[in-house]
Amino acid sequence: MTTLVFGHTSPDTDSTGSPLIWAWYLSEVRNEPAEAVLLGEPNTEAAFLLQRWNLPKPRIIADVDAGQPVVIVDTNNPAELPKSINDADIRAIIDHHKLVGGLETKGPIDIRMEPLACTATIMHKMIGADITQAPEWVKATILTCILSDTLEFRSPTTTDEDRVVAEALAGDLGISIPDYAAEMFAAKSDVSAFSDAELLRMDSKTYEVGGKTFRVSVLETTSPETVLNRKASLMDTMPVVATEDGADQVLLFVVDILREQATLLVPNDLVRQVAVKSFGVEGGTGDTIVLPGVVSRKKQIIPNLTL
Repeated sequence: MTTLVFGHTSPDTDSTGSPLIWAWYLSEVRNEPAEAVLLGEPNTEAAFLLQRWNLPKPRIIADVDAGQPVVIVDTNNPAELPKSINDADIRAIIDHHKLVGGLETKGPIDIRMEPLACTATIMHKMIGADITQAPEWVKATILTCILSDTLEFRSPTTTDEDRVVAEALAGDLGISIPDYAAEMFAAKSDVSAFSDAELLRMDSKTYEVGGKTFRVSVLETTSPETVLNRKASLMDTMPVVATEDGADQVLLFVVDILREQATLLVPNDLVRQVAVKSFGVEGGTGDTIVLPGVVSRKKQIIPNLTL
């Protein structure tokens, strides 16, 4: 039976590219039939990856059948996976996030989790010498995932390993990292076609903090004013999205990639309280709070959230 490889819901570049990388490795190197699939529409940067390297968009699935062999990448959180995930035959997990718990397997499995910025970097290590037989698109996908997750090495999640792999692949492909990253970030910043609800869910994960459930949304962009110009309608939409998604509140951080700072939208006193207690800032009375140096949800936002 073909193994399905997928990442988390609301697929970003790493959760779109890593399934493609690993499905190629399983199918072409290990002779184990595998298919990359998605759990939602890829974001604009991930769509750029597919178009730039002429890759077909993986099919989108809503759930998995009982006994279906799967490999989970770029997450280990059941809340970000198909509702029937524990009925599937989970064969492996490859991830760079903290261990959440809640997944149940049919037996012992392969798990590879490392504190690197990108799942694709881990995969590059696991592929090892076989990377020499990888087609150009596989190498380019690994590079794209790394540049995305590290924000072109600006993110504090960046490690020396991520940088070394990215620079080696860029050299092999004859790609200028600054020029290519600029293309990627321009694609990520073009959100004009998305509704407010789609923007709030585009790169969003749910967390429990102090007895409250927050949908923590991050929009990384080189044009923050494009998003902030919509702040009134975004804040009007937050309660709707929160109610529909079973959360108490949506937290939206607009990350300015070039200035290396985040702007938090502040629709009410609850969010203002979160900002003050989590980041030590003055609450003020405005509807935004700027957080200098904050660019990473995984390393700078989630670990600090408190009420």
